[in-house]
This record gives sequence, C-alpha cells and structure tokens, in this order.
Amino acid sequence: MDGIRETLAGMPWWVKWVAIPLLVVLVFGGVITSILSALIGFVFDVLLFVALVGALVFLVKKFSGNGTKSSSNEW
Repeated sequence: MDGIRETLAGMPWWVKWVAIPLLVVLVFGGVITSILSALIGFVFDVLLFVALVGALVFLVKKFSGNGTKSSSNEW
C-alpha cells in the first residue's frame, strides 16, 4: 500500500482527481450501471408492493363493514 501512495504522491493533482476516476468509470461503468439499475428496480418493486398492499387493506376495510358501523370505527 505504501508503494501506491508513493507513486500517487508524485503525480499531478489532475491525475489523482480527474484521470483515475474517469478510468474507473470507463472500465467499471457497465458494472456500476447494472448494480444501480438493479437496486433502483428493487426499491421501485418494494414501494409498488407496499402501495398495493396499502390499497388492498384500505379497500377491504372500506367495503367489509358487515352492514354495521359504530362510532369507534369511524375516523
């Protein structure tokens, strides 16, 4: 690890902060993109599932009153 630090210490700032990150994005960009898209897709699926379950619970509570309503069940 010290060898890498010594090598980078002699480089200009633009190599450390511009060129190396650009190379990382060029080489690993496809992997990074696929991981991010899978993560975003998973979060979207979870949110969609939560919304559908919430809507189902709301509809079941709204339409299954068994014909009687008490004041304690009303909002």
